[in-house]
Amino acid sequence: MADEPERRRALFRWRPPKGLTSGPLAAYALVIGLTAACAGLVYLQIDRPPPLVEEAAAATPAPAATRPVSSLKLPFRRPRPLEFRALTLAERNDMVEVTADGLRLPKISFDGWMPWIAYARRYDPDGPAARIGLLIINVGANETLMTRVIDELPGEVSIAFLPGTPDLARWMKRAHAHNHETYLMMPVEEPEGIGERGIRPISPKATGEENVKRLQEAMARGEGYVGFVMPTAGPVSQSEEIARPLMTEIADRGLGLIEINPGPTPTAMYRLSTELGVGYARTSTVLDYRLARNGLDGNLDRLAEWTGESWPGRPARHDFGVLQPDDAAIDAIIAWRGRLAKQNAVSLVPIIGHFECRSACMARLRLQPDQLRP
Repeated sequence: MADEPERRRALFRWRPPKGLTSGPLAAYALVIGLTAACAGLVYLQIDRPPPLVEEAAAATPAPAATRPVSSLKLPFRRPRPLEFRALTLAERNDMVEVTADGLRLPKISFDGWMPWIAYARRYDPDGPAARIGLLIINVGANETLMTRVIDELPGEVSIAFLPGTPDLARWMKRAHAHNHETYLMMPVEEPEGIGERGIRPISPKATGEENVKRLQEAMARGEGYVGFVMPTAGPVSQSEEIARPLMTEIADRGLGLIEINPGPTPTAMYRLSTELGVGYARTSTVLDYRLARNGLDGNLDRLAEWTGESWPGRPARHDFGVLQPDDAAIDAIIAWRGRLAKQNAVSLVPIIGHFECRSACMARLRLQPDQLRP
């Protein structure tokens, strides 16, 4: 008799059914049975969730939709202002006086805005403190050159038009559209100067009242300009008797004045600008002087070099030069501007960046505080 363990093994030993104890049918049954057993094991593994480790779960990143999104904070930079102040039509009209003769003359607005500030071109205050400027004078005698000056030169270059320029108002608007600050040449009597068309010149021989009328005739030829350019230090600018009526008219209408004066002695116009509170700028730098040793290209480079010189304790310099409008000057400025753009020692700014405004001038500006903003 078999012992007990052997008997139990015999009970659980698989026996094929009758008819399947041998041959192909028995093999098929064996394969089917093994397949079913494997399927059951796979089912049990799939149906059971995999175990999670708490550390692994904590390190798993959250879905993108739930993760907080952040970016690097950019450094603050003051937005660059528009080239010109955005004046409404009503504000512009308020700076115009229509006389009984039909002349449209500049004037200080009811709110205190003065044209020499309202129509000045802005510049980036964050640029280098050393500043240079360029003023093209006597523009308008040649239409081809005038077109090149307006369309091809950088907007930082300021333009002084001859009052006798045909259709001057249109040309001034075109200059503004190309971001140029504009001025009028003072129509003074010059024996060797450029002849004005249809403009009576201011003359030492005329009365003060007559000279003011002639100045007003020049004023009425255009709009949106900063002020006048006095082309030379002659009898009109040196004599206080002749200059006072003219400077009073300029001050009362809120205009500025630029003097081209190579001499070291201040003129009567300068002294009157300080007394009457007129915005004023002066230069002795004539860049296209024909006898200059370095030529126009050298003079432009020297202006930038001198202005950019610095050492501890010395205030930043600023200066501007004047040129006549001709092809050589235009080509030289374009090439020079490209060289200047590669350095960061000086900044090219419009001529308003070279004006001085002393006590009486500042007192007038404070009547309209917005005029003190850059």
